[in-house]
Amino acid sequence: MKKITTIALTAVMTTALLAGCGSSGGTDGKAAGDGGNNDKAGQKVKLSLWHNYTGDDLRAKNMRAIMEQFQKDHPNVDLDIQGIPPDGYKARLKTVAAANEMPDLFVMWPGAMTKEFVGGDLLQPINGLLDSKPDWKNGFLPNSFDDFTIDGKTYSAPMGLSPTSILYYNKSIFDKYGVKPPKTWDELMSLVDTFKKNNITPIALGNKAAWLAQSSILSSLADRVTGSEWFLNAANQKGAKFTDPEFIQALTYLQQLGKAGAFQEGFNSIDNTQMEQMFAQGKAAMMIDGGWALTNLAASASKEALDNMGVTVLPSVPGGKGDPNSLSGVVGTGLGMSKKTGGAAKDAAYELIYALSGPAAQKATLESNQLVSYKVELDKTKVSSLFAQVHEMLGKVKRTPVYDGVLSSAASDVVNNGLQELLMGGKPDDIAKKIQDAQAKSLGIK
Repeated sequence: MKKITTIALTAVMTTALLAGCGSSGGTDGKAAGDGGNNDKAGQKVKLSLWHNYTGDDLRAKNMRAIMEQFQKDHPNVDLDIQGIPPDGYKARLKTVAAANEMPDLFVMWPGAMTKEFVGGDLLQPINGLLDSKPDWKNGFLPNSFDDFTIDGKTYSAPMGLSPTSILYYNKSIFDKYGVKPPKTWDELMSLVDTFKKNNITPIALGNKAAWLAQSSILSSLADRVTGSEWFLNAANQKGAKFTDPEFIQALTYLQQLGKAGAFQEGFNSIDNTQMEQMFAQGKAAMMIDGGWALTNLAASASKEALDNMGVTVLPSVPGGKGDPNSLSGVVGTGLGMSKKTGGAAKDAAYELIYALSGPAAQKATLESNQLVSYKVELDKTKVSSLFAQVHEMLGKVKRTPVYDGVLSSAASDVVNNGLQELLMGGKPDDIAKKIQDAQAKSLGIK
């Protein structure tokens, strides 16, 4: 009920904020990169941008600095920037999408969100921009554009790379009790028991916004059980369903952690940033989090604390069909452009997209302790020792799907809420049925 009320209020606020916000009308603009000619002519251009870089982490500061520099370099562009905190960003964006009142540019996710926005005729492709700058286009890692591309049209360029299921551990705590990072499920459960007996929280969890247990734990844990092919089939409702025994087993494993006391009390009442602080302060032996934690920790934790952190992948499970040497993950968010943006505004939008995701921005992003899907050589002197560990690990593991990057938005919400329920004692079978029903309904299957 709280979530529905928030979205309803947001819809009212957003409609007011975005009245006349989109730069509708005009021509399709010139070739990509021609916006500079408009600058020379001094033509006034209005452009709106929504982003979720509101934090104090190094990556957020870097992206805001690029926006500020763009404003200085383009005095003719009246740039209306709205920074929205990450936990509320998707809800705000979906609200304006439903009303067809998108800002000109906005941070969006690859996969399901891109498909839904394209299906709603809300986006326009950026192939013209990419093709006008072939060196930039060819500098991305293989398959980087796949989840932003539909029917041969590419709708964004990734501004990062997001593994979601890294197992972070405290080396000092592990050394104190003579234990090692777990490679099997039984070893993980044994660690939970060891730390519990010594009054140490085994795994910090901040699931207040509900997405973290799904993105960082279930996406990888379920893949260990079912394998990626099963999940993709279930997502497409072709030969697999979320009520199948293997998925129920994955939910059961997650619930097993909860019942064993692996997480601290009140894990549904703190967010991922608070979780990361808890782990950095040595109040938990482990946490399961994404690559986004690296830039947060680099900004808030001491060098000593960072050097005391190790990383690995989630352990294997008995009889699992998935590759245990893997991390769930997606290419990072990118800037989407409203279908309504045209003329001089489109030229300026192209320049801003390039400013935030071009080679210079990719290098600055990497050096802000944020992984990128772009060919940039890492200077280890510019990043934390923890980031260097993860960067090296990524070159040795397979990438598997993230649930909310594949499932419909409606089904993802059901997963998120269902996992909160699961960890509070809900029945795996009941939650699996809710997920199955939601995904089938989103595909028009009765």
